[in-house]
Formats: sequence, structure tokens, C-alpha cells
Amino acid sequence: MTLREGGSVIGVIHPLGTWRGTPQSTAKDTLHVTLKTALLTTAAMTLALPAGAESFNRIASFPVAQNLPEGIEPTQPTSAEIIDVSGDGMTLIYTDSPAGLVGMIDITDPAAPAPKGALDMGGEPTSVAVMDMSAFVGVNTSKSFTDPSGHLALIDMATGQEDDGVRCDLGGQPDSVAVAPDGSVVAIAIENERDEDLGDGRVGQMPAGYLSIVPLKDGMPDCDGQIRVDLTGLAEVGGDDPEPEFVDINDAGEIVVSLQENNHMVVVSSEGEILSDFSAGAVDLNGIDTTEDDALIFDESQTGRVREPDAVKWIDDDHFATANEGDMDGGSRGWTIFHKDGTVVYDSGTSFEHAIIEIGHYPEGRSENKGVEPESIETATFGDTPMVFVGSERASVVGVYDVTDPSAPVLSQLLPSGIGPEGYVAIPERNLLVSANENDLIEDGGARAHVMLFEYQDAEPTYPMLTSAGADELIGWGAISGMVADEDGTIYAVNDSFYAGQPTIFVIDPAQTPARITRAIRVTRDGAPAAHMDMEGITLDGDGGFWIANEGRTDRDIPHALYHVSAEGEITEEVTIPEELAQHEVRFGFEGVTMLDGALWMAVQREWGDDPENTVKLVAYTPETGEWGAVRYEKAAAQTGWVGLSEISAQGDWVYVVERDNQLGEAAKVKKVYRIAAADMQAAPLGSDLPVVVKEEVRDLIPDLTATGGYVLDKVEGLAVMSDGEIWVATDNDGVDDHSGETMFFSIGRADD
Repeated sequence: MTLREGGSVIGVIHPLGTWRGTPQSTAKDTLHVTLKTALLTTAAMTLALPAGAESFNRIASFPVAQNLPEGIEPTQPTSAEIIDVSGDGMTLIYTDSPAGLVGMIDITDPAAPAPKGALDMGGEPTSVAVMDMSAFVGVNTSKSFTDPSGHLALIDMATGQEDDGVRCDLGGQPDSVAVAPDGSVVAIAIENERDEDLGDGRVGQMPAGYLSIVPLKDGMPDCDGQIRVDLTGLAEVGGDDPEPEFVDINDAGEIVVSLQENNHMVVVSSEGEILSDFSAGAVDLNGIDTTEDDALIFDESQTGRVREPDAVKWIDDDHFATANEGDMDGGSRGWTIFHKDGTVVYDSGTSFEHAIIEIGHYPEGRSENKGVEPESIETATFGDTPMVFVGSERASVVGVYDVTDPSAPVLSQLLPSGIGPEGYVAIPERNLLVSANENDLIEDGGARAHVMLFEYQDAEPTYPMLTSAGADELIGWGAISGMVADEDGTIYAVNDSFYAGQPTIFVIDPAQTPARITRAIRVTRDGAPAAHMDMEGITLDGDGGFWIANEGRTDRDIPHALYHVSAEGEITEEVTIPEELAQHEVRFGFEGVTMLDGALWMAVQREWGDDPENTVKLVAYTPETGEWGAVRYEKAAAQTGWVGLSEISAQGDWVYVVERDNQLGEAAKVKKVYRIAAADMQAAPLGSDLPVVVKEEVRDLIPDLTATGGYVLDKVEGLAVMSDGEIWVATDNDGVDDHSGETMFFSIGRADD
């Protein structure tokens, strides 16, 4: 939040409460901004803000596992896919396809969403659309790909019960559902999806899909009046098997339908007349990464890449927007605005993906396929500004565009979503945007499926916290795993083995908001990208170069080692660990490195073979003499999973460490910064009775990690202590692999304060 005095900016309160401004600022003296402020959530901070919105900020996250009915184990995978809201804006309703449920969430207080129960639909709910308090749900009951079936169900959101007397047989497998703004009809895309294991997954495969239009009479479906619109014979690609994917209806009662696999769009009247149809077309893409090589290199191209749109939403009665996810042959990594006559009014090209690259959300694991894969679209007007919200499934981001001029949209924000955003609903009457995120990683110990709420506020964006925007080149980044601060205020950070093909030192200017990656120094050996690297820590060598700690994994030929690196990134020296350490090694090795009185100190993440339970070593190496030693550190016992160290940084009279568990969300208990008196860091010889250092808690980071409305992220990996004692913290986003991609990069102020 920016504070102004007499029209001039006098300082900024970071979302976590840190003050940035002139020390003489009268506002600072008046407000008495302290670190206690950092414990306020963004939602709480905005309660007193003046009217007039400027940006979206996340205010809450709701794990949909909280909505499971009695008798269902909370460990069952859940999902939040398509989402809508009651007419009064107070209750969300979403489809949970894996569980066969439709769930509801009370958002009377949007900063504190509460479970409101879930309903078994007796099949797979595929989509939901709401009119007032009536929710129309498409339910798939297909026995097979060749014997598809489904129905339209009606749920009274006031009672949370299905109207058993209303089940319209749709004759096939429903996908998307939309209700007309005037309440006259419900449109359902009957996809009758193909078996991707047959015929190389190509269309066509019978039976063909179609569009179903169900009239509404006094708010109730007229099943007997159902119109089934034949969409075959329109597309050049697989015209006998349209597979309609997504539908939306404008104020004029016109229905737009995407035929994703056919790369085709159709506009239909509410009476079932085809008004227009046209190919979604293709684009040429330059400056993209199409090779999955554990590196972020954006110098490749694709020509004639067909769009193959998924979601589609009307912007006004003449224009609609598509998310071009792709399926069989395409996916343009962007989104498009069409006039309903087929004219392309705007195409994002690579600009949307490039913006995602700059905030560290690019999914390298999808480079060979479809990059960031835009899948979701929502449109709404907030204040006087028409907006398009574009959801990237693989980057877990939503782009916010001002489409006042549909031919020249302006990207105003990128918001962090949960993993795999599938659906969005805008509630402009309450200044809210809601995302439904389908991926549930409980089987891999990861994040649950979430619904996230964002508020349109008179406040500056709280995300991203770190970006490479403005650099001289397009810099992709992620998996921040170690940091160090220079005396000039620069922070250097390294990525870990997720980017084994491109080990990099990132140069960060934290004085900007958001902090900026200004340059990337590639770590090389003999001029080529250094192999066998898992960089988990970095410190300065005092002569313009660096020391890097490598966490070994001997089963993958990655050594436990220290590397001396020049200012240009070339490895000049490798120091492997001595036998006294190596004979006890396990996978979880060095996490962080720092320089103290001429010695390098490394934090070992977890117990090695010779460590008593719940203790780890802080290992010392003196480059000048080649001597090794260690002290012992007592860590917390894990309630679930494990607890270990993930960073070490010396500054002044103290050595700071990050101690964390490997849990996230509500299961996270240990995310803390501790410090040890530098005078106590007296290394004993390896193999001897090691002295135990005394630690002092500096900061519990869990309030900081939830201060922007998200769940607690697992990996607090980076810690940099400035020369004045200010501490910066960063999380590791695992290279966006089974992760939301979110990186938190924030200051917690000075430890002495």
C-alpha cells in the first residue's frame, strides 16, 4: 500500500507490513509502523481503505477437502473445477468431478470462506451454471465412450438439495453448461468425447456431439422442449465429430460454442439456428521454448500453430474471448478476441506467456507440449472497466486484462492461483474474483485442491513479489534455493537441480517493488552449462566471485561439493567432502553456505548416519587451509513428515538459519528463522564429540506465508541478511512442477527489531 503526503509518495507498506520510506517521514512517525504490522493479513489491512478499486489481491483460500460429506475420508482426492455463484453473491457452488460431488461455500465474509456442504450427484458433475438460487448441473452418467449418457440436474442453493423431479435426459455426455442472462434457456455442450487410446486419439469417433438447448419456464427446465442442435459438417477438421467443449450466452440470447478438437467456433440462436461458424485459425509463435531440457531458453518458433480454443466467454454482444489451450494439433499458448462474424480482433501471441515467464511461473515440463496452456476465461465489468480474466492451467496464473478497447487489451495484473485453475467466476457487485483449482496432490504429499478469492481493492498488487520484467533479456526463473546479500544491497540467488540444464545465479534488486531480477549469470564449466549441479546455497568470496553449495545425490552422480565460481559464472574450483563426512552421507546434504571469519559454513539439511535423532551438523571448511570441522544443531521433532535446515547466512555477530518441515497448508508447523551467536561457531574436528550450539528464535514465518491469502507454502529455501540486518526470505516453487508456481519474496525487517 502506497502512502502519500501532500501528493508525494513518502513510503510503501509491503503486504507483510515492512515499511519502505524516508526515515524522516512524518507518516512513519505517526503510524508507528512496526514489525507487528506484518502479522496483519492483506484482507484486514484493506478494511479501512477508501472506495475506488485499483487492483486485485488474494484474500482467502479454501481447501475443498473441508467440504467432504460425512463418511468420506478427508484423504480422498478432491477437485474444484467449474464454479459459479448464487444470485445474491453469498454462496459459491463448484463441481468436484472425482468425488462425484457438487460443493458449496459460504462467502458472506469473503476473507473467511466456510464450508456449506456437498451433494452427491449420482454421476460425474461436469459443469454448473446459476440463475438466482437455482444451479443447473450437467451430470455425466456414460457407461462408455460409445454409449454416452447424462442429464441436467437442478439444485436449490437455498436448501442445498437437488430437485428430484427435474432431471432432463440430455442423450449424451454433457460438458459445459451456461444459462442465458435473461433466464430463458440453458445451453449444454454435449461433448461425447472420444477415446484417446483409439485411432491415435483423433476425431472423429462416434457418436457425434451436439448442442442442447433447454428452455426455462418460470425458472424450471422444460425438458420436453429441449432442442438438440446438429453441429456436424461445419468444421474442416473432423467435421463428423464436433465434440463441443464450452458454451456461453450473451445478452442477445446468442450461444457461442467452441469445438476445441475441430479448431472451430459456432454461434447459435437460442432457438437453435446456426448464425455463424468459422475456423479458429492459427498463429505463428516466436520466442518460445519447445524443448523439455531442464532449461528456460526462449529462442524457438512454431509456425501455423492452430488455436484449438477451450473456454469461451462473451465480452459484449459482438465479441467473445477464447483460451487457446490446444488439444490434438495445437494450442497457441495465448488467447484471442473474435468478433462473432469470425474476424480476429486481437490475439495475444506470445505476450501472455512471456509475462508469465517473467514472474517465474513458466512450466518447463510442458515446453514440448503447449507451454502455459491457457484454459479458462471469465469476463466481467468492474466499475466502468470491462475485463477479461485468462487462466493458465499449467502455470497456475490468471491474467487480468482491461478490454475497454477489445482490439488493444492491456494486461494489468497476473494473480497467483491454486494448482491447475479450471474455472473462474467474477462477482463485480462485491468486487470479487474467484478461482477453482482442480489439482489435488495429496497422494504425493502436495497441496490440496483449493478455491481462492481475490478482492478488487484500492491497494497496490501484493503479487508478484519477484519479477524479471524490465531486464535486458527475457529471463525465465524458478526454484530459488539459496540467497546471499552484498554490501551494496544486491541479492544473489541460485536455482536448484530442477533446472539442471541451466544452473544460474540471479542478480536481484530488492529495492524495487516488486523486487527485480536484473541479470542472469549462467554457471558454466569450460564454457558449457555445468552438469551434475544441485545448487542449494550461495555466498560471496570477497573478491567478486562466489562459493556455491551443491546438495549431493550420489545415485544421480551429483556430488556433495563446494564450487568456487567466478563473477562471470565459470567454475574455477571444486571441493568434494572428506571421507569423514562421505562415509555417513545420505541424500539430504548441504542446504546453504555462508562465510564467517574466513571459513565456509554449510547447513546439512537432515540427519546423516552419525547424527543423533533430531540433530544435524553445521559443517565448516576453511579454503585457505583445507581444514574441515563441524558443530551440532538441535532441530525440532517433526509432527508429520520431517524437519530440517534449508539455509544459513552470517551477518555481524550472528549466524541465521532457516528451520522448516516439509509440510504445507494446515499441516505446516515449522517455518522459522533462528540465529546463533557467531562466537559460538567453533568447529570441532569431524568424527569428534561435536559441540552443540544454542539457537534463538527470530521469526515464525507462518503468519508471513499466509499474509497474502494463500496456503502455507512448503519450501522456505532462501535467506539473505543485508548489511543493516534486514532479512529477506524466499520460497522455492519447484519449477512449477506439481506446484502453484508461487514464489514469495519478502522482507521481515531487522532481527534486532
